[in-house]
Amino acid sequence: MKEQGAWKVECLSRRQGGFLLHHGEFRRALRTFKHTLFGWHQPSFYGTMLDEAEEGRVSGIAVSPVMLLELAEEPISVRWAGIAWGDSFRIAASAAHIYAEVLRDGRYRPSFDLWKQGKRGWDLQLTMEERLALEALEQEGAALGDPGLARWFDDLMADAQTRRDDHPDVWRMIASVRPGIETLRLPERSAAWWEEADWLEAIGWVRDETPFRLMLRLDEPEEERAPWRLRVLLQDKQQPAVQLACAYIPEGRGYRAAAAEGQFPEAWQPYVDSRVHHETDKIIRLLPWLAPEEAGGGLKTLLTEAEAWRFLAEGSLVLTDAGILVAVPAWWQRARRLQTRLKAKLSGNGFTGTSYIGLEQMVQFDWKLAIGDSQFTEEQFRALLEEDRRLIYQDGQWVALNPEEAARIRRIMMKAERDGLSLGEVLELQLAAEREVLEEEDPLEREDAVRLELELNSYLQTFIDKLKHHDSIPLCEPPAGLRGELRSYQVQGFSWLAFMRRFGLGACLADDMGLGKTIQWIAYMLRIQEEEPEKVPSLLICPTSVMGNWQKELERFAPSLKVHLHYGLDRAKGEGFAAAVRQADVVITTYTLALKDREELRQIVWSSLCLDEAQNIKNPYAKQSVAIRKLQARHRIALTGTPIENHLTELWSIFDFLNPGYLGSLAHFRQTYILPIERTRDKEWMQLVQRLVQPFLLRRMKSDPDIQLNLPEKHEAKVYVPLTAEQASLYEQTLQDLFAPIERMEMLERRAHILAALTKLKQVCNHPAMLRKEGPAGWRPERSGKLVRLLEMLEELRSEGERCLIFTQYAETGRLLQAVLERELGERVPFLYGGVPKKERDRMVEQFQEESAAGAERASAFILSLKAGGTGLNLTAANHVFHYDRWWNPAVENQASDRAYRIGQTRNVQVHKLIALGTLEERIDDMIEQKLQLSEQVMSSGDKWITEMSTTELRELFALRSHWME
Repeated sequence: MKEQGAWKVECLSRRQGGFLLHHGEFRRALRTFKHTLFGWHQPSFYGTMLDEAEEGRVSGIAVSPVMLLELAEEPISVRWAGIAWGDSFRIAASAAHIYAEVLRDGRYRPSFDLWKQGKRGWDLQLTMEERLALEALEQEGAALGDPGLARWFDDLMADAQTRRDDHPDVWRMIASVRPGIETLRLPERSAAWWEEADWLEAIGWVRDETPFRLMLRLDEPEEERAPWRLRVLLQDKQQPAVQLACAYIPEGRGYRAAAAEGQFPEAWQPYVDSRVHHETDKIIRLLPWLAPEEAGGGLKTLLTEAEAWRFLAEGSLVLTDAGILVAVPAWWQRARRLQTRLKAKLSGNGFTGTSYIGLEQMVQFDWKLAIGDSQFTEEQFRALLEEDRRLIYQDGQWVALNPEEAARIRRIMMKAERDGLSLGEVLELQLAAEREVLEEEDPLEREDAVRLELELNSYLQTFIDKLKHHDSIPLCEPPAGLRGELRSYQVQGFSWLAFMRRFGLGACLADDMGLGKTIQWIAYMLRIQEEEPEKVPSLLICPTSVMGNWQKELERFAPSLKVHLHYGLDRAKGEGFAAAVRQADVVITTYTLALKDREELRQIVWSSLCLDEAQNIKNPYAKQSVAIRKLQARHRIALTGTPIENHLTELWSIFDFLNPGYLGSLAHFRQTYILPIERTRDKEWMQLVQRLVQPFLLRRMKSDPDIQLNLPEKHEAKVYVPLTAEQASLYEQTLQDLFAPIERMEMLERRAHILAALTKLKQVCNHPAMLRKEGPAGWRPERSGKLVRLLEMLEELRSEGERCLIFTQYAETGRLLQAVLERELGERVPFLYGGVPKKERDRMVEQFQEESAAGAERASAFILSLKAGGTGLNLTAANHVFHYDRWWNPAVENQASDRAYRIGQTRNVQVHKLIALGTLEERIDDMIEQKLQLSEQVMSSGDKWITEMSTTELRELFALRSHWME
């Protein structure tokens, strides 16, 4: 057996701090290296607790600065284990010996220069010999790749202080040399005036022998417009309650020559003049406007109201940061935190009986101002602004009017008086009134601390209550032309659409899949036909895959409505378009044509504009979304079962279509709502967004007790299948191809590479022939664990006379399944995907739904691509749903499953989700469950997060587990 040579230890600094010890040999185990190197180190349990890590493309053992110091100081005890020190470690060890001597002697102090730059660090008192030695080591180390000597001591001290229990010997040594270091606290903010000696004294590094402290105290006047008095006091350090007044004796010209006078204890006398002179000089340098106008020294003792405000709001903070004691009136902290509230009392309803008023309708108002409990009329407030008042005595208490707030209030009033307040702004203010409660910042720190409050009259209050509580909206009688029965919740839904139309408010009907959004919109259209004599067509935009379904449903439930299909090569274009649709009640087109034929569609102000599967405009920047938002209509409606699929920006995009401007710009919405939600995942923030959109969104779930659908049950089950040996081998090879070049890639290239690898790994889990690009001859079932199990389950359900839907996200997988199933089952298996023409799609759906079909015409399985067949279709002839490969969005998966689980289904529905054991599919499945919970709380995230993972995290996610193979 060939013996291994000695371990050659090298040292490398890590970007995130600390060091990486490595041996530079790929084939030798890190675990053995770790225990060999730290076999003497009891605090890490002899190396057991140390982590393995990577830095660049180098793997090694992560150690802290203190641990490296300990190792460098104690290498003899491990020489017997066959340790050899590499050049980089030798350099680090040599530096460690110098730093150890500095630590033992206490030759260091906090760095004043670094602190002024907002950093933390230490200045070392090195001998000339030590300084030259360190410089030489740094130059030698730089040639080997920077072992991190320049910042080692700073990292060492931070590590020793924050992890005292892990390094007790080092910390005891530091604390014994520098006893005060444990309580040392550096101020957070830097003051430009400080000299190093003052700073070291202020932080406690150098002891101050003065028995008193200088203090400034500001006293309010007895009468409101009288001057404010600024007093200089000396406070006993041992008895803080003892505070003695200090006066000034002018000496020569200028404040710098002032001396102190007063009755002071004898022990204070040697310090008074010098200390007061020094502190006064400091104060004047910090706040030059406190110097008296006349020569003679000292500080101003009488301040105007504006100066008193400046001292309270700004000067006191500057002085406190500089270590000078300041006492302000007891009411100031309360007064500075009182939020200034501008109140607008709304008068008149402005739109009684008016149709299509929309959110832009203006309302009238009168102004009031409130600061805490103090109320000011508009006239009083304008007078305060004219006089530039800051500190006001009102109703027996002092209140503060921040001049910046006053300027903002003036701007708000001028804008509102010029532009008016719209109904949309009124709604947003009312529904978002709780937002500032969720914001943690001090009101004075926020960019806009002024809050506009509204006092609603009874008419507006009733109107907004109806918007907030959908069940209070009066119900409409079902239209006479409706050929069908509406359930109670459907009556409420179409009545709500009619109510929103009356006031020109866009509406999002977001009922769960299968609850009949189609018939509710058809009833709404019939009501328009009955109540509005003016014949103006409505536009319905939908996915191509459901156009036929809409035609059939309109013929079935509303034969009186004239439908025009704007689709196909012979569709009307240019000037002929308006003539072609003039006599129609409903014009149906697709999202693709809404972009291509945008000029034709813009010719008409539509009676209503409805988007079916409105999540198709979820990308607000897409040309299709922009084109649709520019269409003109009296009323806008969105139909969707998933108003949010991945991000809150999708919700914004739908609502910007429904009620343009209601949620503000996308940048405003992202800053105000999306970022706090993504930062905190706080349910209260999510609920706030819900309150904003709730008046314009009606969503009912199948599980709601009021729905009473009497649907059969739906059961979901996960079917775990092993990989075949061929699949496992391909999976491992794909992983090697993924990780081999990944560290050398730029960010964009890395993301594309990871997403491509993801697709390949999914293909391997589906069938090896997909990755190998083989034709039908290679599509044998036994090569794929999933396909074998699918065929077994299909045989079982066929024997029971049941039928199924099979969803896949890849058209290639669908073609493979179609060929294999037709060959193995001996029957026709339809496959619906994006490339199937509309007429063929309609024929497929109709034929599958036709229960009387027999023999070869009666398919027991229907394959659908998730994108083309996951929405809008009614396929209740099936009572089994298979998800052959998982889509990592639970809302989209549920939509697909609901093609079978909807009104008209009479049998229990079983959903089967196939998961390849030991692969990323199993790991992702756990994350899907968490994502579903977030989606139900208004928010979820897409799958691009995988590309942001570190290489270590990717390895953990993708790695093939031990139970992968049959």
